[in-house]
Amino acid sequence: MKRRTPKIVHVLKFLVLGALFICFIGFSVQLLWNCLIPDLFHGPIITFWQAIGLCLLGKLLFGWHGNGGGPWGMRAKNQWRRKMMERMEHMSDEEREKLRDKLRRCGMPNRWGNEGFFNEPKDQQKTETNL
Repeated sequence: MKRRTPKIVHVLKFLVLGALFICFIGFSVQLLWNCLIPDLFHGPIITFWQAIGLCLLGKLLFGWHGNGGGPWGMRAKNQWRRKMMERMEHMSDEEREKLRDKLRRCGMPNRWGNEGFFNEPKDQQKTETNL
């Protein structure tokens, strides 16, 4: 018969490991900063809490969990593309052609190479946009 560990043990393990991870990151950033920045750029020496603050500031500015950072990350681009594809499905051929013309004037097919976005081959897009 297996014995189950209480949830509180798992929560405590998580909290202890999280605290150790944050301490490791903080001391690593502090050590790297204090070894490099004062010698290279004549900057100040920082404390552990300042290093933690720098890590938090970096995460706030550049994003969390590798999603590309900010509203221009890959997730936002994929959402935009999905919405655009849904709109294209419900358009008539005439409306699609108008949208193609508008996007070509913006240079969209040239910048992102949207083969399949307009349901036409990439080489056909190039010849039409280069005219």
